[in-house]
Amino acid sequence: MSLLSWIIGIYSLYILAKIYLSIMQIGYINVEKRRKPVLMPQGRYYVAGNYAVAKERLSILESFTEYLLFLWWVLEGFRWMQGLVGSEDTVTNAVLFLFGFFAVNWLVTLPFEIYGRFKIDQSFGFNKMTPKMFIVDTLKSILLFLVLGGVLFAALAWIVSRYESWWLWGFVLLFAVALLANVIYPTIIAPIFNKFTPLPEGELRDEIEKIMADAGLRSNGIFVMDASKRDSRLNAYFGGLGKAKRVVLFDTLLNKLSDKELLAVLGHELGHYKHGDIWKNVAMMGGFLFVAFYLFGHLPERLYAEMGVVPTAGVTLATIFLLLPVLSFVYTPLMSMLSRHNEYEADRYGSEIGGRQHLISALLKLVSENKSFPKSDPIYSRFYHTHPPILERLEALGFDPERVDMDAELPKEGIFEFLDRDEEQ
Repeated sequence: MSLLSWIIGIYSLYILAKIYLSIMQIGYINVEKRRKPVLMPQGRYYVAGNYAVAKERLSILESFTEYLLFLWWVLEGFRWMQGLVGSEDTVTNAVLFLFGFFAVNWLVTLPFEIYGRFKIDQSFGFNKMTPKMFIVDTLKSILLFLVLGGVLFAALAWIVSRYESWWLWGFVLLFAVALLANVIYPTIIAPIFNKFTPLPEGELRDEIEKIMADAGLRSNGIFVMDASKRDSRLNAYFGGLGKAKRVVLFDTLLNKLSDKELLAVLGHELGHYKHGDIWKNVAMMGGFLFVAFYLFGHLPERLYAEMGVVPTAGVTLATIFLLLPVLSFVYTPLMSMLSRHNEYEADRYGSEIGGRQHLISALLKLVSENKSFPKSDPIYSRFYHTHPPILERLEALGFDPERVDMDAELPKEGIFEFLDRDEEQ
């Protein structure tokens, strides 16, 4: 049995596992959405279930397409692309090969992105982006990719062509670039796509600065992002590393959460900083890249012969990028497990900073506004979810959903003040 056949077999198992998990999730949600609702009224509960199922069905189609594209690359595509750009082992040749490789992948997956945003997200009231805005964003992304990707590809190709232990130096370069991206993204890249406005002075800003000072976090500012022009979801985050750290609040979040709830959410994010979760994630990413470059950097040359190509730097790097999803899939459960643990710890810290009841209230708003179905197939959740199911997070905070009848006439105060029953009629 050829080495290529083994790799195709492994990739086939990876795709089958992905599809199996999606089918399990769809079946689970289709049953649960018809049962007694939790955390939200019946109408929203059913809609949230439908949204989750629609996204999962799309992911199954994406998995099938990913598999067909993989087969095409290893059986014909690499040979076809090398015929277009030539088989000379030069930096220019490698950059052109990689541009071609990513261009084909992007064109094939573009319809799924368009359908997901303008059909599914729009149908469920999330998408606010216009086709014109989508085109402008896409052109900006392409330009960034050509400039930054071209430099990175050229550097990687030079390393592959020059050093026998290229896989080690390639890892060092890619890891360094990943760290640099975390530094420049908040201040240079993100503003290309969104407008960031300093949070006006006032009581909210003073309270945010106080809890940041108590946690020992210094940032270069607190900003409001105009997320509502693209999407209606609620979110907030601390972005960047070192002196580039900044607090970013989605304008949608400011419109939906009270100041106390917002402080509880930021307290959760501060918990990640306080516990060093950012650096834990950096270490996990570094470990993943090291394993990937070591494994795929030692692929026998007969694999390339079986694919009918000369193992130039471009082909070698494209093969790594092609196989990365398989290793990422194997790595995912470990990453998810550690991330879920970190989320519980951050919730605990956020409840201490902003108040347990306010964090519960904020999470209930988030799950309702974002139409997040509160339950998940246990296997699917343990495999994919970087955050515990919202129901488990709330129970860990002491909230008992069984004691609340979400279909009853609820008081318009406390954690239920966000419910608008007229919307459910």
